[in-house]
Amino acid sequence: MVDVHALAERLDDAAREVRAIPRLTDEAPLDEAAAYAVQRAGIELRRRRGERLAGVKMGFTSRAKMVQMGVDDVIWGLLTDRMLAESSVDVSGLIHPRIEPEIAYLIGREVRSPAEAESAVAGVAVGFEVLDSRYSDFKFTLPDVIADNASAARFGFGAWHPPRDVSNVGLLVEIDGRPVQTGSSAAILGDPARSLRAAARLALGAGTPLEPGWIVLAGAATAAVPLPKDAHVRVTGAGLGGVEVTT
Repeated sequence: MVDVHALAERLDDAAREVRAIPRLTDEAPLDEAAAYAVQRAGIELRRRRGERLAGVKMGFTSRAKMVQMGVDDVIWGLLTDRMLAESSVDVSGLIHPRIEPEIAYLIGREVRSPAEAESAVAGVAVGFEVLDSRYSDFKFTLPDVIADNASAARFGFGAWHPPRDVSNVGLLVEIDGRPVQTGSSAAILGDPARSLRAAARLALGAGTPLEPGWIVLAGAATAAVPLPKDAHVRVTGAGLGGVEVTT
């Protein structure tokens, strides 16, 4: 039997103590269902400390990453209000942070089916996610990363724009004025809208419908890059403006 709460506490302690730990699967027979149970138990620990759910993040939204991990579907994690980075990220509180560009959706009303997801969008924006796997060397299996809330750590977004086609938005990540990644939102399942619908499907399947005011991060448009200390990061999206953060 898997002790879901003990594993969730182990990951929670690692994050709060800024300490990498061995993979859970090195010791526990963790399958995908049990991994999501660990994820939810970890989120519940955060909620007990006063954090509020703020949205959903998607992972494995590129075909290459699916092949690498041996899966045929995306994964998801939950965002909380304390993960929001409005202007800065304290990387000293993270283990090995990496940043990636995102397309962010603002949910305007409750989503009761995947088919309703796009019509429920109140705005779109360029965004970023800071990943921070709690595992040593940023190495993990599929159940490990699911249990670790899909490596979620921080996120941010720029100005909201009216809903529009974001299927092929050019994205640029700059660190201290130097381009470090370029890509297109088409890398996100061919169209971020597919990821949005998948977010609704997975959340509803877990009894957590997307709610008004929530953010959906559709997934990475490029590879994640290490996020150094004392840096200025700018992520821009064609037609969507940009978002900046310092460390």
